[in-house]
Amino acid sequence: MSEQPAQDEQKRADEARVARAGERWRTRSRRVKLYRRVLPIVILMLAGGALTWTVFRTVMSGVERKASESREIRLDNPMFHGQDAQGRSFVIGAQGAVRDPATGHFRLVGPLLRLNLGARKTTELTADGGTYLETQRKVVIGPNVKISDGGTGWTLVTPEAVVDTETGVVTGDKGVQGRGPLGSINASSYAIYDQGQRVVFNGQGETKVSGTINPAGADR
Repeated sequence: MSEQPAQDEQKRADEARVARAGERWRTRSRRVKLYRRVLPIVILMLAGGALTWTVFRTVMSGVERKASESREIRLDNPMFHGQDAQGRSFVIGAQGAVRDPATGHFRLVGPLLRLNLGARKTTELTADGGTYLETQRKVVIGPNVKISDGGTGWTLVTPEAVVDTETGVVTGDKGVQGRGPLGSINASSYAIYDQGQRVVFNGQGETKVSGTINPAGADR
């Protein structure tokens, strides 16, 4: 008779333990089911948010680009006329020009500059591209610059030319090759003064001024 209560107590303890284990399993099962339902929704929301942001930035970039382009002033075959400090005229022409609204500078396509020497003599500069810094009264052109100097008969080829429209001086420090009545010349830098009537060549470092003299031209 004494063993029966002990067995009943053990049975009740086992049943309670099984019940607790079952409750834990059901709780875990409900949690897993909830995760299975919620996680795909969360993933879709995150993916949708990333896609929406990407599309938003793409659209905004397009809008900003169009707004910037709409503020640009585009000119076909423009001609800018002016005079230097000594009253000598110059003309800046190009196949096309675009005014940057942020800086006010004109980007030039196929620029052609003419500096008037008087007596129908002109110095012409051509290049693939350039920039007209109107407020600084300066034009920077290049690459493939060709300078045809009407005052001395020289033709110069250089990567870049900087024209000070206030003084009429043309300079460059990226190398230059020249050919004229007296022969040919190579230098690291150059400067054209007095609207082409005087040309100065300089060497720099190991690069010296070198050239050849044409005797026929020297005799003229």
